[in-house]
Amino acid sequence: MRVGVLARGDIDELKWAHRLGFKSIEWIRFEESRCAVEHGEWKPFAEQLASEAKSLGLRISAIGALYRNPLDAQQSKFARATFYRAIEVASHIGVKTVSGFAGAVVETEMHERGGQPIYKPFEQFVPQLVAFWDPIARFAAEHGVRLAFEHCPQGPYHLPIMHYNMLGQTAIWERFFNESTVQNIGIEWDASHLLCQFIDPVENLHKFGSRILHVHAKDAYINRRLLKTYGICHPGVAEHRFPGLGQANWAEIVHALLRAGYDSDLNIEGWHDPVYRDYDREQPADVKSEAGAALRGRKLEEAGLLIARRTLEQYTAGTEP
Repeated sequence: MRVGVLARGDIDELKWAHRLGFKSIEWIRFEESRCAVEHGEWKPFAEQLASEAKSLGLRISAIGALYRNPLDAQQSKFARATFYRAIEVASHIGVKTVSGFAGAVVETEMHERGGQPIYKPFEQFVPQLVAFWDPIARFAAEHGVRLAFEHCPQGPYHLPIMHYNMLGQTAIWERFFNESTVQNIGIEWDASHLLCQFIDPVENLHKFGSRILHVHAKDAYINRRLLKTYGICHPGVAEHRFPGLGQANWAEIVHALLRAGYDSDLNIEGWHDPVYRDYDREQPADVKSEAGAALRGRKLEEAGLLIARRTLEQYTAGTEP
């Protein structure tokens, strides 16, 4: 098990990851890369990227194909083509996992008492979820690749409220796995999304460990003072942080992953920490910080990444076969 980082598929980002001491990457923003669907001759670039990663001692543990809503009718054609291409690229360069959002069928109905539209329950759309992904998963299996779906709910307050990723609700994981006819599908797991829903990450791993195919290493912090005062649906009650700066028990998480037979890496997802970030960039919508003026111009993202790397390496050293 290596500690890595999310990085775009270009040589400069590989060198950046290597400079910071990481041993693996997840290739993200695939749909914007030189292997994307609009590029017919993708093999030379894919081979070059894989060769450069190998020369730097980096393993490409997953290809992040697309993090949008593939079940939205206006996006489905592009999403399907992108996942098929990502699978072909992964198979060609020896990457065993392709990841992304599973998406959601978003339909509304009128609430009689409130007089406003509300989402129809996602549970009734599981057959559509299965119908979209099973053929893609079978194509992946034919190429020796598996699909891992991230469970970020993409809703307000880090909760599965008015969101567009059905697998943001862990109860639907069970329905999806039970109704799917393929076995090479699973979860791109992230402790932060569980913590923000008051789900115990370790208990979650004990239940779903065999389905965890890739890990985004991100932590979260629940501000109990705000929670007790304003409740769960309040800005700042839940916030994402780098591993080591939140409330996840990474010793137990790594222990549970190994117990479950996890065979991939821990790739750190940055950008969300309210303090350890680059202050020359626009503040993300989910980050609440009052230090903008005091830290204007400071670049602390890499400092956060190094804290996270050192935190995780305590528990992963010597775990790679």
